[in-house]
Amino acid sequence: MSAFPPSLSPDLEDLPGFHIRRLQQIAVAVFLEETQEHGLTPVQYAAMAAVQRQPELDQRTLARTIGFDTSTIGSVIDRLEARGLMRRNASPTDRRVRLLTLTPDGDTLLAEVQPGMLRAQARMLEPLPPEQREAFMEMLKVL
Repeated sequence: MSAFPPSLSPDLEDLPGFHIRRLQQIAVAVFLEETQEHGLTPVQYAAMAAVQRQPELDQRTLARTIGFDTSTIGSVIDRLEARGLMRRNASPTDRRVRLLTLTPDGDTLLAEVQPGMLRAQARMLEPLPPEQREAFMEMLKVL
């Protein structure tokens, strides 16, 4: 049985989803503040970092790796490709599949963005006491 009467909505402050959504908004804003000179979104950064770690990743695997929708990952890659940061290459075994690699400019940009990205991560955890940060990260991974 619900703790709330059916006619009364629960207070947003008591709902985990409300705080998770707010945390996502804050995380994006902080990332953009720290990396604004490079013009990358968090999703573009994640895509580039995943492809750098695993060159020749296909689009579907990339989407799954970074937790992004497979139907819209193409537009993310389109923007990176238009900027000369990522390349789509035909698979030697399946012409329908495009394998992704970073260009030299993509590798360079990723290295330039990293200090700002790391500052953003530190800022996101800053409100927590240092001794609680590792436990918080573990809880996030569980969720």
